[in-house]
Amino acid sequence: MKAWPGRAGLAATGASIGCFLVLAGLGPSAVEPVLAGSGPPFSLHTGPDAAVVIALMAAGVVLGAAGLGLCLWAVRRGWRCAPRPLLIAGLLATAAFALLPPVGSSDHLNYAAYGRMVVTGHDPYTTTASRLPGDPIADAAPEWRDTKSVYGPLITVQQGFASWAGGTSVRLTVFVLSVTNALAFALVGLILYRTGDPERRLRSVLLWTLNPLLLFHLVSGAHNDAIGTLTAVGALAAFAGPLRRTFVSGLLTGAGIAIKFPAALVGGGPAWVLIHSLWTTRGREPLVRLAALFGGAGIVTLVAYALAGSHAFDQVRNASKSVSLASVWHLFAGFGGGLLFTVSRSTVQLAALVLLAVLVWLLIRALPYDPYSSKEISDSRRIAAALVLAWLFSALYILPWYDGLGWAVLALLAWSRFDWVLLAHTTALSLAYLPARRADVIGLPGNLRWLERTMRPEIMPWVLAGVLLALVWLCLTDRRPAPGPVPTPQGPAEPPR
Repeated sequence: MKAWPGRAGLAATGASIGCFLVLAGLGPSAVEPVLAGSGPPFSLHTGPDAAVVIALMAAGVVLGAAGLGLCLWAVRRGWRCAPRPLLIAGLLATAAFALLPPVGSSDHLNYAAYGRMVVTGHDPYTTTASRLPGDPIADAAPEWRDTKSVYGPLITVQQGFASWAGGTSVRLTVFVLSVTNALAFALVGLILYRTGDPERRLRSVLLWTLNPLLLFHLVSGAHNDAIGTLTAVGALAAFAGPLRRTFVSGLLTGAGIAIKFPAALVGGGPAWVLIHSLWTTRGREPLVRLAALFGGAGIVTLVAYALAGSHAFDQVRNASKSVSLASVWHLFAGFGGGLLFTVSRSTVQLAALVLLAVLVWLLIRALPYDPYSSKEISDSRRIAAALVLAWLFSALYILPWYDGLGWAVLALLAWSRFDWVLLAHTTALSLAYLPARRADVIGLPGNLRWLERTMRPEIMPWVLAGVLLALVWLCLTDRRPAPGPVPTPQGPAEPPR
């Protein structure tokens, strides 16, 4: 009887991935921008109705959430299965999505435009797509045409490489972007899988590699958050006793800063541990390792932004003041004012910082310890997870693919009820952005405009407020001050490597 929820969960997961594969394979639609040219990525050109593709996307989200939820429930009841076949299935799905056109948003066309600016001698931090009229790549970007790049210098390098490889072909440029993002996603899955025992391998596969919501947003959506997550997971995996590994952890943390600033949050875990060790032991080793950590991070960050120039921060500063429509903070601020009442943007920013601090404190007290690692490694991962989750639940501007970083760091911890809270958060955001494109740009029919006018800005802020309250309640009632006994995995499992 313990096995049926797990089997049903895997079946729902497979059905969800199937929905997303079909969605991408149908060709250009309301959720899939047109890609000019021939060659990869490949798809049909069926011209599906907007209602059909949005229903297929919604079905994939619901089935994916149900599938992961059933698997989490089954694990709590003692169900286990061999993780390797699931890992292989997830990697095959990753490869399949990389061969299909991106769906869900048009961000990949903005990435291509920024890369085009690099190879044509323009600066994406000072230039916009609208200032390159007649360019085949810049003209293909349908949204954010007057927005400068918000991404770090290392992502700009990736975008420039894709543009160099793709030339004047929009399709080939996007394909290179998709492949590099898919490779990053697969590498994260392999790093998480190789971090130790069979119990954590199954967890990493379910929460990352075979997680249909992440496959959809990060791989099928071709969002570069997968690359930032790779540096973050690498930084945590590298952090250990030897000085050289601490330095490598710092280098990867700096790379995260040079990709997307939130990816650098994981560096707070190792830093916190070393500062605490320095405070309690007052020895030389923690000080040297702390210098190695900050030195490694500083080298990469300073070199990357020195080459890019200080104007690389301009759009980041502007974006930090934005409030997304589905955010909890849209209850109090945002385009057109708040749903409850309207306060100044500075007040909302201050409130978000206070909430961030409170959530970090609560999560540090409540997140589970990793029973398979040393206290230093376990604490660094717990603190990193606390920082990332607190950011996700307190951010002014939040989109569903941002949750990928949260799933990656959570996969490094033990099973807990926090998995459910993040699942609710990702599911709500996924449903809020059906699709993550402007209705006027894609010509969304009037009978579906409620998705943009009602679902996203009026319903989901309340839903996410409920999820936030659930997180706070869970922190207050599920405090775990010390490691507990390790349950013995049941069912087939692989020996540690």
